Amino acid sequence: MVKAIRVHQNGGPEVLTWEDVEVPEPKEGEIRLNQKAIGLNFLDVYMRQGLYNTCPPLPYIPGMEGAGVVTAVGPGVTSCKVGDVVAYASSKVGAYAQERILSADEAVPVPSSIDPVEAAAIIFKGLTAHVLIHKGFKVEPGHTILVHAAAGGVGYLLCQWASAIGATVIGTVSTEEKAVQAKEDGCEHVILYKDEDFVERVMEITSGKGVEVVYDGVGKDTLNGSLACLKKRGCMVLFGAASEYTVDNREELLEAAEDLFSNVAKGVLKSRVKHKYPLSQATQAHAAIENRETTGSVVLIPES
Repeated sequence: MVKAIRVHQNGGPEVLTWEDVEVPEPKEGEIRLNQKAIGLNFLDVYMRQGLYNTCPPLPYIPGMEGAGVVTAVGPGVTSCKVGDVVAYASSKVGAYAQERILSADEAVPVPSSIDPVEAAAIIFKGLTAHVLIHKGFKVEPGHTILVHAAAGGVGYLLCQWASAIGATVIGTVSTEEKAVQAKEDGCEHVILYKDEDFVERVMEITSGKGVEVVYDGVGKDTLNGSLACLKKRGCMVLFGAASEYTVDNREELLEAAEDLFSNVAKGVLKSRVKHKYPLSQATQAHAAIENRETTGSVVLIPES
């Protein structure tokens, strides 16, 4: 038996329960992980609340990203071996546990230069940012872009990555503290959207031209304004509650993960693991992220 967080009914953070669970032996194509760290995403909150359109059937163990050490491999697994450190951004829940079973195809190797905690914090959001930057809209040097929630889990990585490419980044945030972080993460211009009209400021910054692309993970509150910020034939990229990184095959996944971890190792991307909670305190972690009290990445650490 191992310890895990389970959800037996949808609701507030209090529905997250700490209990014993059985972890079976891996089947064909599966691996068993002793988890070192688990990433917390707002997607986990939406699922817990029952708002996500593909919520898993109750009861379930939340979480879709993490990193750990392979302790067993099932038949047919050749991509990793016992003792390997891997990270994953899974299509299935089950991360909030000391140990878990995972499809080997979803696991990617973590370079020795990357701490497993950092890997868990950045893998899901980093792969999402990779797709948004390179495929949702291909950001190039000289572009001017607008990133909403620039200090959020995906937003801060978008800002870092786009700035490193050579784009001018405009970011919106809610507080002065988050504005400081956004500046550190590559935003040349930061807009406090509670204090000023972001459309007016964007048009002022761009001399009325607008931006090539808006990355909007907020939704209806910013949609119309975001569209108004676009230059002619500009691109609007929506992501958030119903979005996750999308790769077509394992080769593409490995290439994206290698690019992600390479940029982390070079210091181009900084994971900003500002909030660590014991896994047993997932309730407190969910309350903090739900109340917008966090910046950067939130990580759960399984107690041994």
